[in-house]
Amino acid sequence: MTKKDYEDIPGTFVFDADRARIGYHLNQFCISLGKAAGREAFAVDPDGYLDRFPMSAEQRQAVIDRDWNRMLELGGNIYYTAKLAANDGINFQGLAGIMTGMGRDAYRRMMLKGGRSIEGNRYLTDWDEK
Repeated sequence: MTKKDYEDIPGTFVFDADRARIGYHLNQFCISLGKAAGREAFAVDPDGYLDRFPMSAEQRQAVIDRDWNRMLELGGNIYYTAKLAANDGINFQGLAGIMTGMGRDAYRRMMLKGGRSIEGNRYLTDWDEK
């Protein structure tokens, strides 16, 4: 994948065409959890079910570890990976809390106050200059 200007946004993995190609099988796995048959098969035999989707070893490990940010980095789409979170009983707000390291309640409070401050959070290159 070639470096793009928008990759300078801290904490963000833009889901573009390159990430879509890389994450195809990871996303197909996550989408499959939208159907009861997929959820049941995954619950009965997680490893066997994951074998149906030819993900990279890194993607598979990110799923096993529930490393949500890594899944996005490896081509996961947030809306699809949220299906895995929902399968684990985690709602979207809880998932955002986990992914930010803030926890659900702190994340909720931040968002109710208008979200994350842009101060010091606009570009990764800004962090290098400090």
